[in-house]
Amino acid sequence: MALAKFPIKSPAVHADFSFSTHIDQVGVEERASRFTKRSIKKESKVNGLKLVLNMIDLTTLEGKDTDGKVKQLCYKAMHPHDAVAGIPTVAAICVYPSMVKVAKKALEGSGIKVASVATAFPSGQAPREIKIRDTRYAVNEGADEVDMVISRGKFHAGEYNFVFDEIASIKENCGNARLKVILETGELGTFDKVRRASDIAMHAGADFIKTSTGKIQPAATLPVTLVMLEAIRDFYYKTGKMIGMKPAGGISKSKLALHYLVMVKEVLGEDWLNNHWFRFGASSLANDVLMQIVKEKTGVYQSANYFSVD
Repeated sequence: MALAKFPIKSPAVHADFSFSTHIDQVGVEERASRFTKRSIKKESKVNGLKLVLNMIDLTTLEGKDTDGKVKQLCYKAMHPHDAVAGIPTVAAICVYPSMVKVAKKALEGSGIKVASVATAFPSGQAPREIKIRDTRYAVNEGADEVDMVISRGKFHAGEYNFVFDEIASIKENCGNARLKVILETGELGTFDKVRRASDIAMHAGADFIKTSTGKIQPAATLPVTLVMLEAIRDFYYKTGKMIGMKPAGGISKSKLALHYLVMVKEVLGEDWLNNHWFRFGASSLANDVLMQIVKEKTGVYQSANYFSVD
């Protein structure tokens, strides 16, 4: 399919992003630590684990990705563990644009979304025209969701309107696909900057804000996610618009994932506790969740050999 021209449109009015909410670092870290101390009983734990599994964007973003690897991951997305009844599917498969068509065909009829990274992932170092072409290619191949990265260099240079306009341009070229905006919080440096980047992304049209590419450390953390959840809450109070959240990178254990769910419920409420509004960007997390579900049902852990290798 031929790609159309890409006119770059700048919004008529920008918010003033030079000033943003000041974040109390000590307060955020202390509050985030409290979410790890909640007690979750057995039945609630099983329900929580199933919810976590259903919120995962099962991801492969490697230079060595092949059609076969993507097809295998899609099969796992649809059949996480056939030996146990009542196991939900994951939310989405996240791949590079070149693999979208393969994933779309493999997942046909399953209801599982296909997400694609774009905009010169993971660095974001490309002209806007190239980023728009990258986005349009992913959407034309069938992506239901686009995960873009912001231009961190421009952000650190204080060119906030540039970052805003770029996000707005990508959103405009997503068509019906939902847009997740990756802040790469590990490169932003402070909670104040995380909050400012979150505000910019939401005002520019993001459907989700996302912590990380998963390619650098630190990636997602509870305190950083708390800052972003509070930004979403404040944006909702001001506009009435719900924005999704996706912590990604570094979440590999089900116990930690449950802490994230507790935090989402207490900060945003139950309306966000579904995979339309909350996702985990992970792959290794899925197997640990499955092992915990089996353990809760049978009383014993299965060997990792009983689960597929991602």
